[in-house]
Amino acid sequence: MHYYFGSNENLLVRALERFTQRLTVRQRELYAGDEPFVEKWRTAMRYLVSEDTTYEKVWLELQALAWNDAGFRARLAEVNAEWRAVLTEAFREPHRELGVEMPLEALVALVMTFNLGIIVERLGDVHDGHAELLDWIDGWLSS
Repeated sequence: MHYYFGSNENLLVRALERFTQRLTVRQRELYAGDEPFVEKWRTAMRYLVSEDTTYEKVWLELQALAWNDAGFRARLAEVNAEWRAVLTEAFREPHRELGVEMPLEALVALVMTFNLGIIVERLGDVHDGHAELLDWIDGWLSS
């Protein structure tokens, strides 16, 4: 392992990068589909609140490691940028159609922060208000 990756942390970062590539392909395909945006959002939220939290755990553990390691921060910033690019493209048209009164970049930052907040709370076994919030967003998108 050390021969190929140098450290356990590098192995985990590489696993995260590879898994992220698969997930971003899945998300790009989802948002490129012909169904209405609200259906795409519902599917994405089902992924977010699924029972499997493996990816989220690795992501957050590596973020904590990166706070003290500039090299890891740079690599994780690249992973974050991949997700940001997926969401920016996915939200471009709905942002215009829904008449959201904030810049697209701000909307994407809000959604990414929203997702991170749900992930952190779920990992701490906190679910209060999540279903209600997702239902409210669903209703707003449907109207």
